Amino acid sequence: MTSVDEPVRPGGRPRDAARTRAEILDVATQEFARAGYDGARVDEIAARTRTTKRMIYYYFGGKEQLFAAVLERAHGVLRHAEQQLDVEHLDPVAAIRRVAELAFDHLERHPDLIRLVSLENVHGAEHLAASGRLGLIGSPALEVIRRILAAGRASGLFRAGVDAVDVHAVITSFCFFRVANRDTYGALFGRDLADPARRDHYRRMLGDMVIAYLTAEWATG
Repeated sequence: MTSVDEPVRPGGRPRDAARTRAEILDVATQEFARAGYDGARVDEIAARTRTTKRMIYYYFGGKEQLFAAVLERAHGVLRHAEQQLDVEHLDPVAAIRRVAELAFDHLERHPDLIRLVSLENVHGAEHLAASGRLGLIGSPALEVIRRILAAGRASGLFRAGVDAVDVHAVITSFCFFRVANRDTYGALFGRDLADPARRDHYRRMLGDMVIAYLTAEWATG
């Protein structure tokens, strides 16, 4: 792509780069989540911000790079929340329940992340692979889960042979399903998974399922 010079405000005043990028990312997140990658239009994103298509190209390079930046930021917000986890003072059972609750609360508050991840899976994670930056972010929650599992095994509370990635998958799967499948589940079974009256029930159920998995006595042979 041809290099684009940095645009300026009318009258030659420089823009606040950080604020402009954040504004573009806010609107782009909404547009990609609403219309999908193929349906989203850079012109529409520019029209909904105090910027231009040229400005978006200057900051991000193009639609693909913009979508990758949206994904990176959405995952980065989750990683930041995971970094705030403080479970060292809790016993392993309470600690793993707290990890599950954090995922439940965060994904409920950020449904756009679920839509964006679903979109990226449709595209074979090609934008994340091309970006190469999310691997550097890592998953603080995964490291916390590993420590909790080790403490639980050492104390005899958790069974051996449980993988932290599997536990992470169990937690996130339920949280994703509750948001992503809300409409179809409601149409099929007449139950709203996001019904506020049942929120505490589902939040507690998630923790109960994870703990049951970690403490179950599995037959061998």
